[in-house]
Amino acid sequence: MLGFDYGTSNCALGIMSGDKPELISLADHGTYMPSSLYAPSREVIVNWLQQQLSPDAKAEFSGLRRFQLQKGQSMLRELALDDIPGDLFFGKQALARYLEDPSEGYYIKSPKSFLGASGLKPQQIALFEDIVAAMMTHVKQLAEQALQQDLHQVVIGRPVNFQGLKGEESNKQAIDVLTNAAKRVGYRDIEFQFEPIAAGFEFEASLERETRVLVVDIGGGTTDCSMQLMGPQLMPNLDRSPHLLGHSGQRIGGNDFDIQLALKGIMPQLGMDSLLKSGKPMPVNSYREAVAINNINAQTEFYSGANGRFLQQLKRDAEQPELVEHLIQVHQEKLSYQLVNSAEQAKIALSDCDNDKIALDYLNNRNKDETADVSRLLLLDAAKRELGSICELMQDTVKQAGCQPDAIFVTGGTAKSPVLREHLQAQYPDSQFIIGDNFGSVTAGLTRWSQRIFS
Repeated sequence: MLGFDYGTSNCALGIMSGDKPELISLADHGTYMPSSLYAPSREVIVNWLQQQLSPDAKAEFSGLRRFQLQKGQSMLRELALDDIPGDLFFGKQALARYLEDPSEGYYIKSPKSFLGASGLKPQQIALFEDIVAAMMTHVKQLAEQALQQDLHQVVIGRPVNFQGLKGEESNKQAIDVLTNAAKRVGYRDIEFQFEPIAAGFEFEASLERETRVLVVDIGGGTTDCSMQLMGPQLMPNLDRSPHLLGHSGQRIGGNDFDIQLALKGIMPQLGMDSLLKSGKPMPVNSYREAVAINNINAQTEFYSGANGRFLQQLKRDAEQPELVEHLIQVHQEKLSYQLVNSAEQAKIALSDCDNDKIALDYLNNRNKDETADVSRLLLLDAAKRELGSICELMQDTVKQAGCQPDAIFVTGGTAKSPVLREHLQAQYPDSQFIIGDNFGSVTAGLTRWSQRIFS
């Protein structure tokens, strides 16, 4: 009986130890594995996954992915000629492999962000299903090694809405991907629970009386809010729907804060705020697409051959062509994830200090000391729209509930940021404001719910 937070930022599994949830150690990853994967080629993911499956699952999978497996086998032969193994890497190891040579291999961060995307073709959905299954397999194998037992029952967390567009259609697509992947890797009993409700279960365990709680779960890809009636007398109920007073969610999360900080803090160093020789401002669309790592269409457009030619023309037209040369380097070496990762590390650093410097030596071999200066004020300005949207979600949830919260419980990695915390607290100065376990609240709540429904 597991709680599984397949998160946009991190993956974590929990199991009950007595009356308390305990996160499972995932070997070298620790209790949290960053949600990222690296393969020497996208085509070989399916072949790696096939080798991990049980005989029955392998036979079914081989029938479903016959063409992809043949293509992957051909790619494995090509890689072998260059003495490159077909191994996959996960978490921090995946990021490290990508950073060794961003122009080679296939790296994906936060695949959960794409599961509800509209307009995906069947082959794209199949690829995401295989990526999710590969990550689930890796995590499940490590958990089974740690616990010395087979794992078959799981509650998986889900946001209220995976995607802002096409609401329930997007949600169904994402849930189908997660369900198919979980079945494929050996989970027999699979249930889902809203992430803000799960986070609320963990907070509820600390309450001594009935309380109206506004739970704000700011994940890597989505923000979910729920107003819940909680208390020790309500905890034993298996049907908590009467206690859910309102909920809302939107595709805004920590990744968006990273992207906006990259745009405001780094892209000026690449010429975004410079001028053309004509005196006109530099077109900004390519700069936005370059860091939009959670938007398939934007990334496809940025890395297209047509955009490469456009950037070369932009360099010729620029008043400071050496700056645009950096953007061309991003295009040629596929550095989008590296840029956003730099911004993410700066965002984390700004939790403890007012100012930070982002090292940009990978953009300029001639000047190893080049940096971009960022601050909490810059982060606040960069994330203005995202903060406003989160406040609107909170207001909408309170309006649905028809009452004010006694307490506001905020969880998720970005909740650690003082910029976010102070902005949200200012919206409800009369409510008790609590910051939960930045990463573990959802996993712990899912684990508690798993024990209740599977016992």
